[in-house]
Amino acid sequence: MFDLQLSLEPPIARMVINRPERRNAMSDAMWRTLAKFCADIEACEAIKAVIVEGADGHFCAGADISEFDTLFADLDNARRYLHSIEASLNALAFLDRPTAAKVEGSCMGGGLAIALACDFRLAGESAQLSVPPAKLGLLYGVAETRLLVETVGPSAAKDLLFSGRRLDAREALNMGLVNGVVADGELDSAIERQAQLWTRLSGASIRGAKKAVRATLAGQEKDVRTLLEKVALGADFREGRAAFREKRAPDFLSRA
Repeated sequence: MFDLQLSLEPPIARMVINRPERRNAMSDAMWRTLAKFCADIEACEAIKAVIVEGADGHFCAGADISEFDTLFADLDNARRYLHSIEASLNALAFLDRPTAAKVEGSCMGGGLAIALACDFRLAGESAQLSVPPAKLGLLYGVAETRLLVETVGPSAAKDLLFSGRRLDAREALNMGLVNGVVADGELDSAIERQAQLWTRLSGASIRGAKKAVRATLAGQEKDVRTLLEKVALGADFREGRAAFREKRAPDFLSRA
């Protein structure tokens, strides 16, 4: 059984962090596999949405600290490892499909960064979230810090980074770390409904919007304008207009 698993069952892909004996802590090898899985998803035209989850009641307890003595033994090893994490998180954040994290149990450090790299985060009511590098004498990484600041803003990010404190699901919702909270027993069905909703809407619109948000954050309004022009002249918009006129549900098939 692999520690990180990917199932491609169109229209939804599921990525499962499957290392329950360590609360799904990410090993060095698992970080590298994460980037590969993102490439596999992009190569599958039929996938319209992605769910990221952990096995056995926990999302991910973060990076595997038991490997740190080796991974941080010298500058070369540290640089390679940190670059691997950054590349994997960027691959997930920039994946051209909508992604949803099913957050339950422990969601700490690098695990929280994986959730933040997803477009949507739904938490079970008993989830616990934290950013604990200050408790280890370490810094959150480049991609991790960017994702955190983009999600909650600099003031709340400093609160979490300086304190390392644990948030329950409701406080995480109030801070903007997650998009919603449901009862633990309803989490599976709720995240499935979210992903299924995306599969029924325009892929061109959703993927274009994802790119447009990223370009807007980067101050690249010209890129947003180019995306708008592309989608406005595309097949999904033609189908959407036709469906509106004919009073029927649209049948979106195109890719952005």
